[in-house]
Amino acid sequence: MTIRAPDSLTIYSTCPQSKDVAQADYLRTAVRHAQWSEEAGCAGMLLYTDNGLVDPWQLAHALIAETDALAPLVAVQPIYMHPYWVAKQIASLAFLHGRKVALNMLAGGFKNDLLALGDDTPHDDRYLRTVEYTTIVRGLLEGRQPVTLEGKYYRVSNLTLAPALPEGLFPDILISGSSDAGVAAARAIGATAIRYPKPAEQEAGEAELAGIACGVRVGIIARESADRAWRVAGERFPATRQGQILHRLASNVSDSVWHRQLADLEERPAGADSPYWLGPFKNYKTFCPYLVGTYEDVAAELARYVAKGHRAFILDIAPSAAEFEHINIAFDLAIQQVSHAQAAA
Repeated sequence: MTIRAPDSLTIYSTCPQSKDVAQADYLRTAVRHAQWSEEAGCAGMLLYTDNGLVDPWQLAHALIAETDALAPLVAVQPIYMHPYWVAKQIASLAFLHGRKVALNMLAGGFKNDLLALGDDTPHDDRYLRTVEYTTIVRGLLEGRQPVTLEGKYYRVSNLTLAPALPEGLFPDILISGSSDAGVAAARAIGATAIRYPKPAEQEAGEAELAGIACGVRVGIIARESADRAWRVAGERFPATRQGQILHRLASNVSDSVWHRQLADLEERPAGADSPYWLGPFKNYKTFCPYLVGTYEDVAAELARYVAKGHRAFILDIAPSAAEFEHINIAFDLAIQQVSHAQAAA
């Protein structure tokens, strides 16, 4: 059930969060999802971080021990740790296991989490802070010369890293790119800008982002028939009054541009023209749009994102290994459509 993505396409899964699984079952659950992801051909798996979750670096260690090549995509919250510590973790994992990780650089987080930590830095300034942070991490991992930086938020002088990062294990770096500040940060640190996308025909692509590498975060529910896909979607993400209230509360306090952009989109029935669905987001079940429909309809929407230059896909949490088989079919068809379009051009 390998996701046969071309070399230019990188697909990440997402690990369940520790708050959603019983403590006694969590490590086994995370390992199972990592193994499903690896068997499906995903390059890596996103590991969340916030004040209410297990530490993603500890989780990364555990998952590397139970997989062969999957790269933990570790969410990095700058206010939790010094950038030297992050570089040391990456180099140490490479030294001990010969394995690569990827980095999902955060500039924000839940507002109450930030305030509890004494951080009231404005939205755009948080991106400036993340740029300084990632610049130090990159410099240490590249190891060409000691790192010196006199920034607004960080100051290091002649800093070096040991053990050095082995060649070929430099991490892929991703960052949210739905705001102008996020796009500027992606450009400054050479990261892939990840969008919480609008429908593909409305979504910005590589051209609009001035050539910056870009990708999208989406969930996928694809089946042989639209009726079957929608039955699965309704069972997995039922609409609830409580969920809608929680969504409105979150929208009122969030300063995330992507959250506001999605919240402002008109909910519409997904169909053959676009399988794009905001139901799980509007009911506070997850934080990304979903593509729901037949394999062909979902594939067509994926192909539109790819045609706009999106080369990275972060999938929402898959409930089973079998779900990856359905996702694989949609991606296979999407890749075929892109290949045919390129051949005809």
